[in-house]
Amino acid sequence: MRTLKGANYGPAALRFRDMPAFEKVVLFTDRDGRARFRREPIELPEGTPQSMLSRLMQSGGYQLRHSPVGFRSQWHCTPTPQWVFILQGEMEIGLREGSRIFRPGQHFFSADTLPQGASFDADLHGHWSAQRGPDPLVTLFLRA
Repeated sequence: MRTLKGANYGPAALRFRDMPAFEKVVLFTDRDGRARFRREPIELPEGTPQSMLSRLMQSGGYQLRHSPVGFRSQWHCTPTPQWVFILQGEMEIGLREGSRIFRPGQHFFSADTLPQGASFDADLHGHWSAQRGPDPLVTLFLRA
């Protein structure tokens, strides 16, 4: 959780001087076709100072996944943008430029879809995911 200081974010900013922001980690397809991570703040303008909320976001359903110890996917793109929440175990996301591990309670927004008109190229596009650590990986996928 980060704090947005000194910025005007509408009427809620008048109520909360230093408004915390939820950090959205985004896995996206960059202009060169490669998957990358970036961070974006999500404002928390609703609720009370003790229970700050974002605006309600639309969703298109969810899925739960269990991946056994040793799981590793092939290179792939996200078919539909979705939030990924790590419920148990550790998930490593591999990109061309390195990898990142997510642990229980962490999340990211997976939006590295195949660029329009492109054919999937495993040497260029997408990411891979893998279970890490001693416990099976349990994730929740929430469609955007």
